Amino acid sequence: MNRHEFIDMARENMAHVEAGNTPSQADAVYRVPAANYLDPVRWQREVDLFRRLPLMLALGGELREPGAYKALTVMDTPVLITRGNDGAVSAFVNSCSHRGAVVVPDGAGVARRFACPYHNWTYNSSGELVGVTDREHFGDIDTACLGLTPLPCAERAGLVFVVLTPGTPMDIDAHLCGYGQLLDFFGFGDWHLVSRKELQGPNWKIAYDGYLDFYHLPFLHRATFGTEISNKAIYRAWGPHQRMTSPDPKLLALRDVHEDDWDLDLMCSGVWTIFPHISFAGNHSGGLVSQLFPGSTPGSSTTIQNYFVADEPTEAQRAEAVQRAEFLEMVVRDEDYYTGIRQQRALATGAKTEVLFGRNEGGGQRFHQLLQEYLDAPLSR
Repeated sequence: MNRHEFIDMARENMAHVEAGNTPSQADAVYRVPAANYLDPVRWQREVDLFRRLPLMLALGGELREPGAYKALTVMDTPVLITRGNDGAVSAFVNSCSHRGAVVVPDGAGVARRFACPYHNWTYNSSGELVGVTDREHFGDIDTACLGLTPLPCAERAGLVFVVLTPGTPMDIDAHLCGYGQLLDFFGFGDWHLVSRKELQGPNWKIAYDGYLDFYHLPFLHRATFGTEISNKAIYRAWGPHQRMTSPDPKLLALRDVHEDDWDLDLMCSGVWTIFPHISFAGNHSGGLVSQLFPGSTPGSSTTIQNYFVADEPTEAQRAEAVQRAEFLEMVVRDEDYYTGIRQQRALATGAKTEVLFGRNEGGGQRFHQLLQEYLDAPLSR
C-alpha cells in the first residue's frame, strides 16, 4: 500500500476545498464522434479488446478457501474460477473436453470435483480431467491432454483478473500501472458479498461515462442522493485507471495533524475505476462493485452490481446492506440507465454528430482518449 500517495491525494483535495470547491480542469473541451457509440464495426473491435484485456471477474473474498469456485458467463464465454489447494487462483473455459458442454452452472460454492452434467466426465479444481465415464468402453484417449482449457489469470490486491482468450499474454502488474498498491488498502480479498444484481443498459461506453461523471449528480439524481455530494470532480489516473473524488471539507481537519497520523479511512472514499469495465464506489468498509460488459449489440450492455461489506455481517447488518444495494440498483436502473438508453436512441437519429466532454469532465476525456489508443494499437497492448 502506498500511504504517501493517499496523503498526496488528500492534500490535492484540500487545495480544491480551500480554492472554493473547484473541480479538476482538462486543457480543453473534448469531442467524441457520436458514431463511436453506434458503429457496429467499432463495437466489434471494442468487444475484441475486452477479450484480450485483463477483466476483474471476482474478489478474492468470493474464493475464500481451497476448493472454492465461481462460475459465470462473461460476454457469452462460460468461465470457471477456482482456488486450488495451494491457495492460488486459476481460471478455465467452463466447457467439457468431451462434447463442449458447460460443466458447472453459474454460481459459487466449494467443491473438490466438477462433473459434467452431460456424460459425467469429471475435473478437479486444477482443471485436470480425473474421471471418464465407462473409460474401458470409450476408446484410446490421453486424459492429460483433455483438461479444461486454461485462461490467463492473476490475483492482485484481493482482486481476480482473467483474460477471456486462451493463450493471451498477461502482465497484470504492467496493466495496473501501480494502481494495485492503492487498491491493496481495501482488503478486497476478505470482503463478503451480500447482494448481486444484473442490469441491462445502453452502449457500454454511455453506461461507463456515468461512472466517471459527478457533473450530473444534482440534476439526474436530485430526488435520490445527488445533493449530498459535490458535482465538482477531482481525478487521479494510473495509466488507464482512475479515481474520482469531490472536494471534501472533512479533510481540512487533517491540517493540524501530522501526516504520519492521518487516517487513511478518511482519505479512501470515492469512485475507483479499473479499465476497461470496473467501478467501485465506497470506502474501506465496503461498497458497490460494478462490472460492466458490452452487450450482444452496439446499443446494449450488461452490468453486474455486487454489494460487498468488509467484515462478516450480522443479520441486521446484512439486511441494512441489502437495502442499500437495492437503493443503488434502483438509482442506476431508473435514473442512469433509463437516461442512457434514451440517450442511445437520440444519438441513433444522427441529429448530433458528436458529444462533448467539458474541461471539468476530465475523467471521461481520459477514458475515451485511452480507449482510442488501445484500439489504434491493439497488438502493442
